[in-house]
Amino acid sequence: MPKVSVIMPVYNVASYLDAAFISLQQQTLTDYEVIVVNDGSTDDSQDIISRYAQSDTRIISFQQHNQGQSVARNLALEHATGDYIYFMDSDDVIAPETLQNCYDYAEKTQADFVFFDGEIFYEDGAQPLPWNYKRSYLCEEYKAYEGEGLLNRMLDEVKHSCVVWLLFIRKRYLDDIKLSFYPGIIHEDELFTTLLTLQSKKIFCLKQALVNHRVRQTSTMGKRYSKRNINCYLTVFDELFKFQNTPLIRKFARYTLGRVFYTGHIIPITEKPSVFWRALISGYLPFIGWKNVMVFWLKRNGA
Repeated sequence: MPKVSVIMPVYNVASYLDAAFISLQQQTLTDYEVIVVNDGSTDDSQDIISRYAQSDTRIISFQQHNQGQSVARNLALEHATGDYIYFMDSDDVIAPETLQNCYDYAEKTQADFVFFDGEIFYEDGAQPLPWNYKRSYLCEEYKAYEGEGLLNRMLDEVKHSCVVWLLFIRKRYLDDIKLSFYPGIIHEDELFTTLLTLQSKKIFCLKQALVNHRVRQTSTMGKRYSKRNINCYLTVFDELFKFQNTPLIRKFARYTLGRVFYTGHIIPITEKPSVFWRALISGYLPFIGWKNVMVFWLKRNGA
């Protein structure tokens, strides 16, 4: 049984896969497996995956018709045998000490999961993100945080980040809470990471930046904002409120949905009625706020 299972969904990233695999092969911890799921790529991604899998027995590959990142990750989770799980984006690069440092720290602290920082680098033409992935300064090392308190603190500091590639997760904890990714949506990390956090009593912070995260024009964050983005966020909160309707979830809804609908002013006017009606009948308008509702309907793109 390997110490770590690295899970990497792949979709049309042939230009970046070599860098991702090389960063894995340069890890100082060598007792790991990489479970790669090709999610219906139409470029040369599978050829590159096969080349690395043939030369490195730690790399296990699967192929499926395009079903989205959630389904790909869930398939990999079913086959993961490591003590810990690391979800790696296929266009990212991780530092050579990433797996070793996370493993040693998680073993020493017996954490349910560890979170750490990341750096961002942009491709030409990629739109800069209005946030960063540095939040470890808010926490102490070797101090256990319970999930509700940590989420509340991050919301107060406007530093809550849901991306799974900043997490190193104990597989037994995932199995105990029976958590997987919600299929068929984007922004699936928002739901997964929030549920992961809320159910934990042993979260630890590692004060290191271990991931170089690439932002591309064609990545999820670089694509045109559309009603699908809004609908998927609404699905996230449908599921969170099913899990628990608490002041903290309501606070998270206010933190998120106001921004979602403020940004939604850029979608075509023909796409607005259906998502607004869904938010209305779901009772989400108090979380969105009337100011953001007015922006959603009245602000012109570019104004």
